[in-house]
Amino acid sequence: PGAWRQLYFAEDERPVCAQIYGSEPERFYQAAQVLCALGFDGVDINMGCPAKSVARRGCGAGLIANPPLARAIIRAVQAGVQDWASGHRLETLGLRPVVLDWIQRRTRSGLTPRRLLPVSVKTRVGYDTVVVEAWIAALLMEQPAAIALHGRTLAQKYQGQADWEAIRRAATLVRETSTLVLGNGDIRTMQEAVARVRQTQVHGVLIGRGALGNPWLFQAKSWARQLAAMPDAAELLPAVSQHERLQVALEHARYFEALGEGAYFPTMRKHLSWYCRGFPSAVEVRSRLVTSNSAAEVAHILAPWLTPEAMTGSYAPARPPAWTSAPQERDNGKTPAEDDSTLLAPLRHN
Repeated sequence: PGAWRQLYFAEDERPVCAQIYGSEPERFYQAAQVLCALGFDGVDINMGCPAKSVARRGCGAGLIANPPLARAIIRAVQAGVQDWASGHRLETLGLRPVVLDWIQRRTRSGLTPRRLLPVSVKTRVGYDTVVVEAWIAALLMEQPAAIALHGRTLAQKYQGQADWEAIRRAATLVRETSTLVLGNGDIRTMQEAVARVRQTQVHGVLIGRGALGNPWLFQAKSWARQLAAMPDAAELLPAVSQHERLQVALEHARYFEALGEGAYFPTMRKHLSWYCRGFPSAVEVRSRLVTSNSAAEVAHILAPWLTPEAMTGSYAPARPPAWTSAPQERDNGKTPAEDDSTLLAPLRHN
């Protein structure tokens, strides 16, 4: 959808944090103030993306090999949010008038409260080898609000097992400061999340791939907090039935279309496939869903496994999120074109 579309969010998503990546501190400074103006609740710096197209340009996890630049980027973002909180005006950043106009129209009230947003970093335990002590020590010199640490190196990408022992060593360093430390990697259940918190003494965990096709995972957050504090609170969480799993898959597809994403439905297929696990006919259902082109087609495929109520139910949002008006805004010629790379230059970090 483009860089601009990635900045849309609805109020019911809060707290919402914007993650940015790149290698030029001055662009991070600009972006930080734009994100503040758009009303985000935090700014996260991506120093963990292992994609070759990103890392080879010194962005994402490529910054692990360049601690001085990584520190300069953190300082630039911190300066940006500080200047915004102090009353700095976007007009002084050298942004194009159409960009400024778009930002002003994206803020409903016209005025976003001036507040100091937290600046965090998402990264990995090393570049091609684990260097977690030296790398985390370098980041801590800039006192970020939080560091989220994935337990693999850039070279590993997502291969092998996450190194939670390295995360534990990092947590030992971070816990001597005011920075929060979050662990990440291979967590697929709340039981595993609780075990990792106990084992490593991180302040919390991030769950990524483990949540795909499994939104029920986050219903257990309160239980997990109790379990982390009181081991005796342990209990088995109820399994998700095949009917509920497929009903939510259909709901997900309908939401996807209702939010204006119908043209991109092929990107929804992988999510549908992730719902197909843990029941006898999963392989059969998956093989059909990964070729679907609409929510109506998904409903047709799932009809043998769902009740009439689930098939006829409407899952469109009760009220459209703020960003659903974006396509109309683009059509009136007043919103920056998403495919205009020169227009996006002031906000691009890649």
